[in-house]
Amino acid sequence: METLELLKTDITSANQDINLIEGAFTASEASDLINALLKVKINFHKLNRLSAREGNQNESCDSDNSRINELIEAEAFAKAFFTQARLQGKKLKLTSTINITIED
Repeated sequence: METLELLKTDITSANQDINLIEGAFTASEASDLINALLKVKINFHKLNRLSAREGNQNESCDSDNSRINELIEAEAFAKAFFTQARLQGKKLKLTSTINITIED
């Protein structure tokens, strides 16, 4: 029933927050979680790049290439960070909320 009510909502004025991650994790758990998210985002941009180039071999896909590079750098930083936390026996608190808004 609640789903039907959501479908009737005027989405032009709706915002949606999704609480994706919240809690304390071991360094290994946090590493697994963050690495999985980063891999999904990297693959998303790789598929976008491939799709854009499929019809046009001359398409440079600069935005996807730059975002992929940013995410690969973040992946390397995260790996070093989690390794250090693991060596120090630290627990990590992670929070991540996705905010969705309608854009014209």
